[in-house]
Amino acid sequence: MTSPPPSGSVAVVVIGRNEGARLDACLASLRGQGLRIVYVDSGSHDGSPDRARAAGALVVELDRSAPFTAARGRNAGVAALSSEGLPDYIQFFDGDCTVVPGWIDAARATLDADADLGLVTGWRSEIHRDASVYNQMCEVEWHRPAGPIRSCGGDMMVRRTGFEAVGGFNTRIIASEDEEFCLRLRAAGYRLVRLPLSMTRHDAAILHFRQWWQRNVRSGHGFAEVGGMHPEHFVKERHRVWLYGMALPLLLLGAMVLAVEIEIALILALFGFSWLRTARGLRREGVPAAAARHYAAYYTLAKLPQLQGMLFYYWRRARGQTAELIEYK
Repeated sequence: MTSPPPSGSVAVVVIGRNEGARLDACLASLRGQGLRIVYVDSGSHDGSPDRARAAGALVVELDRSAPFTAARGRNAGVAALSSEGLPDYIQFFDGDCTVVPGWIDAARATLDADADLGLVTGWRSEIHRDASVYNQMCEVEWHRPAGPIRSCGGDMMVRRTGFEAVGGFNTRIIASEDEEFCLRLRAAGYRLVRLPLSMTRHDAAILHFRQWWQRNVRSGHGFAEVGGMHPEHFVKERHRVWLYGMALPLLLLGAMVLAVEIEIALILALFGFSWLRTARGLRREGVPAAAARHYAAYYTLAKLPQLQGMLFYYWRRARGQTAELIEYK
């Protein structure tokens, strides 16, 4: 006995900035599925809006008078859909992703079958996984366990009534806005699920240490900003940054100035313990031993740029300033 075909209507909102050929690939992967597609551009100077129009998408170019954020772009895309009537479900994608065939129908069918589901997501994978160690770490980051989830990244299919119930994305947030949206959606009574299916192929294009550092600055900003709104979220992440990004480095510096060898050895041992624990965790996730040790070194070091991002958020908040998008590409 065959299952009934998906019945809920779906429209797609794609956001991007200077994605170039990546945007072409993204829109091409959505072709032929009868979907309304909105592309929202955040100040590109590479002709991205024209590329999107040529691909048949409705294009929204954000006003440059206000700071660009992913949240602002996604909300603007949904607003543009309203001119022809909002769909049952809204699929959000970033412009550096291509969509895996079958994902749209599978996600729609899952939402059709369970009215309590507010959101479904799936698995990302990296198109150029072996182009750099940074892309390899992204691949590990994307592959989280399937099943009920607390939050997820920006590639998601959302029930439109749930989106409306929580007022969409918070446009004041410049990082981790997707996670903050998920927290509010769960608080409104909806469940969130990651399906055991490939969803998108992603092009992180992180080829240089500077890009990796800046990406972690953005993550740290998100830990602080979203953690301030939802104190129960990112708790472990913030504690680790304070400990390994600030407290221990300051103690190590003081011990080196005072030439206290025992304290120096103890602090270095704590860093070593953090590295070893991270490597073991990666091994449990199936990462080969040599790669796990390599990645663990970066994850240990990442506490420094994450601290930079957290401090930037607190400094900006104290001065009453509005932050702008933190880019790494």
